[in-house]
Amino acid sequence: MGADPYEETTGGPPGNPLPRLRELAYNLWWTWQPDAVALFRDLDPAQWDATEHRPLAALARVTPDRWAELARDTEYLARCQTVLARFDHYLHPTSTWFSRTHPGDGRQIAYFCAEFGFHESVPIYAGGLGILAGDHCKTASDLGIPLTAVGLWYPRGYFHQRLDDDGHQLAEPEVMPLEFMPLTPAGPDGADLIIQVPLGEEDLAVQVWRVRVGRISVYLLDTNLAENQPEHRAICAHLYGGDRETRIAQEVVLGIGGVRALRALGIAPTIWHMNEGHAAFMGLERMREFVSAGMDFTEAWPAQASTTVFTTHTPVPAGNEIFRDDLAARYLGRLPAGLGLDLRGMLDLANEAGAPQGTFAMTPLALRLSHRANGVSALHGKVARAMWQKQFPGLTVEQVPITSVTNGVHTGTWIGDPWRSLLDQYLGQDWLAHPDDPDVWQRLDQLPDSALWNAHLSLKHALFTLARTRATGPMAALVAALDPAALTIGFARRFATYKRATLLFHDLDRIARLLTDLGRPVQVIFAGKAHPADAGGQGLIQALVQLSRQPALAGKVVFLEGYDHALGRALVQGVDLWLNNPERPQEASGTSGQKAGLNGVPNCSIRDGWWDEGFQEGNGWAFGGEIGDDYVDSDQLYTLLEREIVPLYYDRNESGISPGWLEVMRASMRTVGQAFSAARMVKEYLERMYHPA
Repeated sequence: MGADPYEETTGGPPGNPLPRLRELAYNLWWTWQPDAVALFRDLDPAQWDATEHRPLAALARVTPDRWAELARDTEYLARCQTVLARFDHYLHPTSTWFSRTHPGDGRQIAYFCAEFGFHESVPIYAGGLGILAGDHCKTASDLGIPLTAVGLWYPRGYFHQRLDDDGHQLAEPEVMPLEFMPLTPAGPDGADLIIQVPLGEEDLAVQVWRVRVGRISVYLLDTNLAENQPEHRAICAHLYGGDRETRIAQEVVLGIGGVRALRALGIAPTIWHMNEGHAAFMGLERMREFVSAGMDFTEAWPAQASTTVFTTHTPVPAGNEIFRDDLAARYLGRLPAGLGLDLRGMLDLANEAGAPQGTFAMTPLALRLSHRANGVSALHGKVARAMWQKQFPGLTVEQVPITSVTNGVHTGTWIGDPWRSLLDQYLGQDWLAHPDDPDVWQRLDQLPDSALWNAHLSLKHALFTLARTRATGPMAALVAALDPAALTIGFARRFATYKRATLLFHDLDRIARLLTDLGRPVQVIFAGKAHPADAGGQGLIQALVQLSRQPALAGKVVFLEGYDHALGRALVQGVDLWLNNPERPQEASGTSGQKAGLNGVPNCSIRDGWWDEGFQEGNGWAFGGEIGDDYVDSDQLYTLLEREIVPLYYDRNESGISPGWLEVMRASMRTVGQAFSAARMVKEYLERMYHPA
């Protein structure tokens, strides 16, 4: 690609900010700045949508006549100047939260993850893990924390979802032209940086790309190089794609290649964070470095572990990556010798206690290679300690060294623009700089009822507009029949069977009566993807599509295809009620409910994941037993809807507003805003996980 476009485009005619739009496009800071988004959108709104909200693609389609028009548009130029001045101030602050609270702190954090969800324009994420990783990076940037992230570049992304007329999910490759991606070569002065990663008995050439996310850098590793064999070029083609050999090869590239990339870049982390077990080979490579420097294995192991943090994200056994021993042995090739171990000794590092020999389990490996480990909610921490107790012989469940740091969400990314404007007006322009400050959210009572309700209705209108543009085929007519005035329930997430997407229809007659009440109508919008290999999850999608076509439910139940960051954002901001009903206790966290709550959308959820600690009387609704039971849980859900939720929503005053509903909205925003922001989460990682390491 030659010189770094970020550096190339800082010039231009004096006083003309237009050349710097390309610079802005190469830093994902713009993704959580509504006025920056508007600059790109207003180049040509039709092209903005056609290019899937990719600034570099939108810029490439601006005609000379349009450039000339923009150069004469004083209002647009002034907006550019304002955004760019704030951008420059953000990149070069006089101080940050980290520099003020930890002056002189020399820690450098490396954050490894298999997926990152920054924005719909860079679709290298599959679900909650990636979105959480993206929020972690954005928040580290906001706080000024010296964090560098490492992941993989997937030129075909995860997959673009389409449904056929029968509701079968069709997985189509993402189309991501490299020239329109915010990637720059990671080498000095924008030069290519190629590293060598051992894969079995061969060496794999891996390119290192850089993505700027505010003040921090994310380095993505790419195997699609001409010097690699065709099968090796395709290793990272798809996120979580291919067979078991592809998966283990991806994890070798991430873990071993990630360490080597940071070394080649001259970055020397003092804390290493494995975000899920996919990154566990990072620890093996670091131990190999210690052995190469003269330590024996018994010294290298604690030296490596003492600076390593591991976060596990799933209480579902199937979510923990396991490979056959022979496959691990083949792909790790020369590594046992580099560790000073024989093959059996290395394989035993990943043996799951109590499991038959012959399997190489990534979560036990990560636990053994880390000094600090955590789940992602208080309940998940408890479940994880019980789940992995066998890995710690002689310890009780309570003594198992797995703590918890409850997930949070990046406020600037997920809060709707009307809310941001309203809070700027009533709470002061600096409220977003302190999203975890309880005093900020206690001031919500200052918001007039009418302003609060109108902000919500604005976002609801935006959701319905997007839904109509997304709906195709037979679903289009059903979406068109939705009533914007009706109580609208949202359910959107990764479709796995334990999340029980069809629980609402356990008693069809009962739910039909609720949905078709002419005086108090209710409707439900579903969205989400199932993994292409998950037949059960795909079956749930098809079942919902078929249910939506039943005469009693037509126009009351819809499924929106093409689930992505943009649709997820619109749903958590625009529905009236957020539904989550996993089979307890299998939901590790469930951050979609946090995003909804942040936007004044109350949760109605099983007390699992974050909601087990987030639910308080008056900030939403909780239902279900200690262990998931479809009959018990659905009956409690119906009762809540019939007796509390629907009546409260429609208990309107002369202004057409339900004061009781608005109080629940306020309470929801207070709870999530202060306690479940990513700012609180990342500070907690720093103090409780990174600092001890």
